[in-house]
Amino acid sequence: MKMRNIFVAMSVLCAVTSTDCFSDGGQGFQKNKPYSGREVGYVINEHERLHLIFMREEEKLARDVYINLSMKYPDVSVFEKTSTSEALHGSKVLKTLNRFSIDDPVGDDNVGVFSSKEFGQYFTDKYQKLTEMGAISELDALYVGALIQETEMKEIRTCPQVIIDTAESINTSKDCGLVHTDNRAISSLYDYLLKGSEKHLRAYVRNIEKYIGEGAYHAQEISQLEVNEILNR
Repeated sequence: MKMRNIFVAMSVLCAVTSTDCFSDGGQGFQKNKPYSGREVGYVINEHERLHLIFMREEEKLARDVYINLSMKYPDVSVFEKTSTSEALHGSKVLKTLNRFSIDDPVGDDNVGVFSSKEFGQYFTDKYQKLTEMGAISELDALYVGALIQETEMKEIRTCPQVIIDTAESINTSKDCGLVHTDNRAISSLYDYLLKGSEKHLRAYVRNIEKYIGEGAYHAQEISQLEVNEILNR
């Protein structure tokens, strides 16, 4: 038990501090490395800035919930694996924030701590809710894992409701996210994150269906059609 917990902590630290620690198959993100001639002098708009800040904390939320659940259910390896991967995803978002000179909203990287002025309270409450749901049973925890991935896919593509509710200039779900941006660095990042979420959702569904039967998983946040496409059904 202690060795497993030490491994989780070291793996997460490695992913946070170096984008080269793990390979997650995200070849699409490699396009984000060089500055293209068209992007020199590109001014990121407020909608893109807010959404990138949101995504940085959302990736931390996923990592933190999975770390919490990996401690509760140490024999379920999917939590440990996805916590490490989500830490890598968070570091990729941070790299893009740095690229556009946006301050990192993660001032405190401790598990379960969200302190940004924009969305700190929102993610604090969400972390509490998700970990409480996951504490009910192992199956409930797996459903939480899948819910996080479905929610991430939705909120990568379109503007989360919390941003619509708090930003005066944002009125609809199309005002931020992948559907809004025309910046290639940001869209490349979001494509990479989507591929990661699809991979993680497949992993959680496999584990869930060990309990409920193959083909019995029902979508929680996105459409069943999209889930079926991701699962190749």
